[in-house]
Amino acid sequence: MSADAARTPEAEVEITEALVRALLKEQQGDLASLPISFVGEGWDNVMVRLGDDLALRLPRRAIADELIRKEQTWLPVLAPHLPLPVPVPLRSGQPGCGYPFAWSVLAWIDGEAADLAPPAPSEAPALARFLRTLHGQPLPDAPPSNSVRDCPLTEKRPDTERRMAILKKETRAITPGLEAVWAEGLATPIDLPQSWIAGDVHARNVLVRNGELAAFIDWGDMCAGDPATDLASIWGLFEDAAARRAATEAYGMSEATIARARGWAVFYGVILLETGRHDHPRHAKMGADTLRRLSEDLT
Repeated sequence: MSADAARTPEAEVEITEALVRALLKEQQGDLASLPISFVGEGWDNVMVRLGDDLALRLPRRAIADELIRKEQTWLPVLAPHLPLPVPVPLRSGQPGCGYPFAWSVLAWIDGEAADLAPPAPSEAPALARFLRTLHGQPLPDAPPSNSVRDCPLTEKRPDTERRMAILKKETRAITPGLEAVWAEGLATPIDLPQSWIAGDVHARNVLVRNGELAAFIDWGDMCAGDPATDLASIWGLFEDAAARRAATEAYGMSEATIARARGWAVFYGVILLETGRHDHPRHAKMGADTLRRLSEDLT
């Protein structure tokens, strides 16, 4: 999710059933006859269901090629230590048939995106446990970098405040209390060492099944960074204020980390609402909900 985007980026390559079939025939011949159905498209990747048990993840933009390769390298390292499923690549595809990017074969994980099927309030401790476990994994000597996520919140200030000014003029989403939350997040020093972070834990990247957290997907932004970046998801996932408090308590967040997490939640809410209202209603609602929940917690 690029901070400078005005709306959902255009695809740089058209991913069709014919292309998917050709890639499978060329590189994964034993899978080439399985049924194919297109199930989702984000800013960076297209998801294709393959038969009953598999999925394909294919970049739609050049920037995502590096992100896919990062997932192929690091998810197999992290997954065995995490308390909930993540989409570990089972096979790695390479450019071919006129398609220029790496791609992955994954196990299909049943569940609905959390913006459409929110987790029950009782799942707040499970979110905290998952993130605390992830953040506690040892970093390698040379962890993957990600300039849009491994930075301090202050680097998001110019673009975020530009978008906040637009939203303040054209919507009611930006309240004085929200502006104070943002200012506090910017002013609060990082009080934790860098750790593994998922980097993009918003509601479309969390799967829910029967009210329970089922999986965390889309790990292209993973890197070493401030854990508060991931903890912003508390306001993106839980409508119930008591659940949000339970998540912060279960994680064991300091007041400084809570302040930065809220600041990162402002960033996510602003960019999702400001870009989504142009061409992606789901993103706009996710952003508006996040900002509203932050404001509600101030009352």
